Amino acid sequence: MTRFIFVTGGVVSSLGKGIASASLGAILEARGLKVAMIKLDPYINVDPGTMSPFQHGEVFVTEDGTETDLDLGHYERFVHTTTGRHSNYTTGRIYETVIQKERRGDYLGGTVQVIPHITDEIKRSIHAGAGDADICLVEIGGTVGDIESLPFLEAIRQMGTELGSGHALFIHLTLVPFISASGEIKTKPTQHSVKELRSIGIQPDILICRGDRPLPPEERRKIALFTNVSERAVISAVDVEDIYQIPELLHRQALDQIVSERFGLELPPADLSDWRVVVEARHRQDGEVTVGLVGKYVDLSDAYLSLNEALKHAGIHTLTRVVVRYIDSERLETDGVSLLEGLDAILVPGGFGRRGIEGKIAAVQYAREQGVPYLGICLGMQLAVVELARHLAKLGEAHSTEFDPATPDPIIALITEWQQADGSVHQRSGREDLGGTMRLGGQPCRLMSDSLAHALYGRELIIERHRHRYEFNNRYRAALESQGMRISGWSADGRLVEIIELPDHPWFLGCQFHPEFTSTPRDGHPLFSGFIRAARLVRERRDQQAAPA
Repeated sequence: MTRFIFVTGGVVSSLGKGIASASLGAILEARGLKVAMIKLDPYINVDPGTMSPFQHGEVFVTEDGTETDLDLGHYERFVHTTTGRHSNYTTGRIYETVIQKERRGDYLGGTVQVIPHITDEIKRSIHAGAGDADICLVEIGGTVGDIESLPFLEAIRQMGTELGSGHALFIHLTLVPFISASGEIKTKPTQHSVKELRSIGIQPDILICRGDRPLPPEERRKIALFTNVSERAVISAVDVEDIYQIPELLHRQALDQIVSERFGLELPPADLSDWRVVVEARHRQDGEVTVGLVGKYVDLSDAYLSLNEALKHAGIHTLTRVVVRYIDSERLETDGVSLLEGLDAILVPGGFGRRGIEGKIAAVQYAREQGVPYLGICLGMQLAVVELARHLAKLGEAHSTEFDPATPDPIIALITEWQQADGSVHQRSGREDLGGTMRLGGQPCRLMSDSLAHALYGRELIIERHRHRYEFNNRYRAALESQGMRISGWSADGRLVEIIELPDHPWFLGCQFHPEFTSTPRDGHPLFSGFIRAARLVRERRDQQAAPA
């Protein structure tokens, strides 16, 4: 029978519940358990797919094509698990399901209420996400005390009662701030947060206390006394320079042992050797490169979270310090490509909307003409094709119909637009439903045998995750191939272009999918590792040329 660990947060949001949950999952997995992970989000959106990065950060896409919260990316990077549609539930999705059942008559005309109907649906969803795992960690988004979190908290309270203490455990993550003016660590916010949690019927078994310095013994004892939690179960989660140190940090404080004892499990010791290799690799890095990430959310680290982590993973596996320089694509349009000087590589990520598009195209042209290693992801691939069409194939008005529906040369377009039998371009109304209308999730891709992509992956068939609506227009294939562009990856049915390359360039590759979603610290990803190796070669050549004779 699956055992459940429920993780809540208090005091303030964004304390790192997702990373703490994923780290505990990693330790329990290292002790031989099969771990599942679920995120419950209180917002009313059905999924994060149409939410602005300014409010929500990136949208993580699972193998089965579900648009989810970015914490699921942490889960997959820390635990050998594949998340999916049963791993992330929002209030909107729960209510949508309940309302659909009511409309079908599933409740036999009864009055539909938060309790029991909404809470029952939440519990059903949690059990569906747990599957056959030994341990299922369930993270509740938001902060205790939020109105929108109450149905989720009530549901896990009920599950704690129904399952019993041997199969349910509650962890509460709080902030223990240091007040510099008085030079004191304050435990009162944690005390009040636990009081709020207990007022709705949940007594935490473990507290994880976030702070910028270790929790002194006297504060630990004080917290234990006022929250009715054993002293050894008050865990100090101090700030670290690398999130991949956290499994070891929690393990040293016996968090996994407390969990196993509570569940009555006899487990082998945790083997965290692979995590030590990851952490120690940072101290063995013998080179440095600067990668220019050209986007329009450069002030939001969460908007490119998986990309940043994938570049970090590449640095681990190539023993390279990767410095990411964020470049606002709108500034490229006004200030020019001088902003790109001194870069060892350029990456244009995925994105939506017209803002900053011409700046991204300028970055592609600069990388191509200056021989700077280039990686274009999703939109970054599409704009690379637009740039090649404009400046090599001399199709000066080439564009994507996403940004210019009237372009005479729709190099990138919806399939329905470029597959019209008479060759005409289908004009859209502009009022299409944006939710769930994309090509999403893991899709097979066949690589050409003598290509850069094949050399990097080392195999012919790969599966990568997509999140886009627009595709390369095959009507322009001959025109672009005649200018040196190589199509090195196709969809399994041979209809859709997945990867393009420039064989005469030091390293130039665009992929329609999102490889950052499958990069992990322990395994890395071949595209990012190859990209950083190419950047190192560029850096080393430039350093040699600059060195005095």
